[in-house]
Amino acid sequence: MASTVSPFQLEAALNQGAPSPLYLVVGEEDLLRDHALAVLKAKILGDGGEFNYDLLYGDEAGGSDIRSCAAEIPVFAERRLVVVKAADKLPAREGEALLDYVKEPVETTTLVFVGPKMDGRMKFPQALGRAAVTVDCAPLREAQLLPWIAREAERLGLRLDEPARHTLKESAAGSLYGLRRELEKLASYVPAGRDVTAADVQALRGIEPDASVFDLTVAIAAADRGRTLAILARNLEAGEAPLRILGSLAWQYRRLWKVKESLAAGGREGEAARTLRMDPMKVRPFLGRFSDEQLLTASRLFLDADGALKGGGNSRPKIVLERLLLRLCDAVKKSSVEPPPRPSGPAGRVAARPVSNVRTIRSGSRTGR
Repeated sequence: MASTVSPFQLEAALNQGAPSPLYLVVGEEDLLRDHALAVLKAKILGDGGEFNYDLLYGDEAGGSDIRSCAAEIPVFAERRLVVVKAADKLPAREGEALLDYVKEPVETTTLVFVGPKMDGRMKFPQALGRAAVTVDCAPLREAQLLPWIAREAERLGLRLDEPARHTLKESAAGSLYGLRRELEKLASYVPAGRDVTAADVQALRGIEPDASVFDLTVAIAAADRGRTLAILARNLEAGEAPLRILGSLAWQYRRLWKVKESLAAGGREGEAARTLRMDPMKVRPFLGRFSDEQLLTASRLFLDADGALKGGGNSRPKIVLERLLLRLCDAVKKSSVEPPPRPSGPAGRVAARPVSNVRTIRSGSRTGR
């Protein structure tokens, strides 16, 4: 029988009974949709269950493709998991090809449709809504935000005082991914055992939006030397350790490289946008500011700066970091880079290059969770 649960109720429901053969994960809060999928995947597949997992997209797969995939028999397991993302983009004709399946789904497969919003005027969403368990991923209400912040803070080992919780709630404009990002920054900034205060939240956010060490790449991508140095100065004034600034920046560059490779290998812009926390329309132009050669050069510059900061001597940490940032800005300014190409199919995919890993920089590792 169809029912509606929240992403937080889903895990309890799965612990009490077998998974449903049909789920509709719908709502505008992408973090909640991702959380619901992670819960389903963990419950149905467990460890090492990728062999019985398929991921399709509504703007690429047809109704017959989805039916065929869902009809496959699980291998060495009780159940298969088939996820259809961008279900809201499934054409009406392809959706109607699934109406019979929705009435009689395969019991050994859990078929999950995911999208921010379904068109309730169309036959397929109507039938799916009647047959599937709906996981409501609408943005949290005002009264739900503070408990969510408290749970996330506890998961990260943070103790937030009351003003800090309210400052966080007001700072992220209701975006759960934005709130999680701020909490992760606090986890790497505030010493263990000390309560997080509103002053800590404001210090990491900076005087203006995106003025933290974690957003240096945005200023560097614009080759904005003044803003880049201003962000560095504010973080140093707030007591941020130079090695931690360097480690966080190196981690951001490694993430940029991985996202570039994912797109070049056929990855989707939506996933890249979610990783980078930015508008999908801006992903390729932004990444286009960083060539592979630049990223490789940046890795060497990070190693040199790491050695200078750890070597002591006459090196002044602020000067070391300023020189590093100015060189990174200059590299962007000199380079004329095309955005990562859109693959036309398997034959058109660009071979991925190995990612350089700056192993000596460890201070930013906690943010990579």
